[in-house]
Amino acid sequence: MTHGEGDTVIAAGMLTPTLDELQHWTGVIGRAQQLMLEYAVTQATRAPATLPDFSKLLTVTPPTSFAVDPTKLVDAQADFWKDSLTLWQRFLNPGSTASPDAPVADRRFAAPQWQANPLFDLIRQSYQLLSDHMVRSVGAVEGLSDKQRNQMLFVTRAFADAIAPSNFLATNPLALEKIVATRGESLIKGLENMLADLGRGQLTHADRAAFVLGETIAATPGKVIYETPLFQLIHYAPTTARVATIPLVVFPPWINRFYILDLNPKKSFVRWAVEQGLSVFMVSWKSADESLAAIILDDYVAAQIEAIDVVRDLLGVGAVHAIGYCVAGTTFAATLALLTARGEAAKVASATFFTAQVDFASAGDLSLFIDDAQLGLVAELAGDKGYLDGRYMAAAFNLLRGRDLIWNYVVQNYLMGEDYPAFDLLYWNGDTTNLPAAWHLSYLRDLYRDNLLAKPGGISVAGTPIDLTTVTTPSYVQAGREDHIAPADSVWKLTEHLAGPLRFVLAGSGHIAGVVNPPDAQKYQYWTSDTPAASLAEFVAQARETKGSWWPDWRGWLAAIDDGTVAATRARIPGRGKRKAIEDAPGRYVRLP
Repeated sequence: MTHGEGDTVIAAGMLTPTLDELQHWTGVIGRAQQLMLEYAVTQATRAPATLPDFSKLLTVTPPTSFAVDPTKLVDAQADFWKDSLTLWQRFLNPGSTASPDAPVADRRFAAPQWQANPLFDLIRQSYQLLSDHMVRSVGAVEGLSDKQRNQMLFVTRAFADAIAPSNFLATNPLALEKIVATRGESLIKGLENMLADLGRGQLTHADRAAFVLGETIAATPGKVIYETPLFQLIHYAPTTARVATIPLVVFPPWINRFYILDLNPKKSFVRWAVEQGLSVFMVSWKSADESLAAIILDDYVAAQIEAIDVVRDLLGVGAVHAIGYCVAGTTFAATLALLTARGEAAKVASATFFTAQVDFASAGDLSLFIDDAQLGLVAELAGDKGYLDGRYMAAAFNLLRGRDLIWNYVVQNYLMGEDYPAFDLLYWNGDTTNLPAAWHLSYLRDLYRDNLLAKPGGISVAGTPIDLTTVTTPSYVQAGREDHIAPADSVWKLTEHLAGPLRFVLAGSGHIAGVVNPPDAQKYQYWTSDTPAASLAEFVAQARETKGSWWPDWRGWLAAIDDGTVAATRARIPGRGKRKAIEDAPGRYVRLP
């Protein structure tokens, strides 16, 4: 039976493509081959070693001795074969065994195509059966420490996520359907996305063309008023007639760019703080290059003190409020201890910690891979240049949530050929910074592995032993309930080391959204308690839940320390005081690779 041009001919139960269709799909294949050829030529002419080798990021040091419990192994194998036979019986003889009617909880396979088509249903259930038994088999291994067992579980789950049929074109029914529906355009677009990422050596999460620093992101008006080889200091323009007498200095983590706290105007913590009548100063760290190869903890502490002193001198005030976010909060705790030891604690009127750790005994999945082998790997990756390529850190953090931050994007952008979203937070997440290798090695060894900062005198800065228990500065400690980078249990330990007045706040969501939660969004919630607690569990049991953002709670806490104000004139306006404007915010350091 013949149909019109562009249709197909049905013969003997098979779909036979027309000549036009054969020509079209031959063209699609040719375009795909051309893309791969162009990529190969580009790589062949590129200087060697431009791309980092990510293959070693999940290196696990094997235990010196271990054994497999024969009984557990036999039971595990028996369960696997029993479940496998049941699965095959269900598909070979429908109706012979009960088929699961419950909806698929795994969102990777939630689409009806995974169940409606018997072949893909078999692939899905076979994978789920296999991955479940792989994870369970770790329990049959004996002679492992808790850390080694958790390492094995992490790597096994990561491997199981990687081999999911949803990640491969031939076994993903949605991707195959889209290729047909778009007549191959999704295949070409996905290939373009994949080859572009291979060329960059980094997974793309957001539309990079959708954002311009200083215009659509990091756009709060201000001036760079001070600069060193390690950081720039931004002073933001006031928007109120009067401002708080005590200014605010913010120390963001140098693992990422500072503008996580200055995304679009609706999300910007900086803009909100300015609107609340605060004189806001932000440190913008320089991404490491060979000139910063020798930078260590002492230098970051000295930089924080320098920024504090510059602001105090500029505005003629005795003290500042200061915020330390993540690793900058860890360093800020050491800074406070050093100032205390020097008799200069009064320089800081209050300390705020965003998801910061000082005691790494419960530091989460990141701590699983901090051992001698990984430290050697970091040194190897840094090589002679003395700094660590920021793409390694990006990949490491992505691996912590590989299903969401790696494979989800492989499916959507490579297999489905979808456009990248114009999402500011994901754009920031991909804007990587390089790290000084000497400091990063010390951070992993001394803090993560050996937990020396938690021990009085365990580390020294500028020749002074650091003791956090001497710090009496009023402190506001914020943790994220779902934080996978700085777990709430680990952040809570900060309250066990500081000796001054303290307010602990547990925010809904995680490491980023738990912090960047503007009041107008009316999202999430936070928990507080005025009753002392001996542990996070005790705090949660007695805490009061409040809907929305914790930012107003923090602003009220600051006002309770000092509610004095001054006119927003003279040095309170960026560039008007003794520190003249160097350039407009966000400055050039944030643009350096």
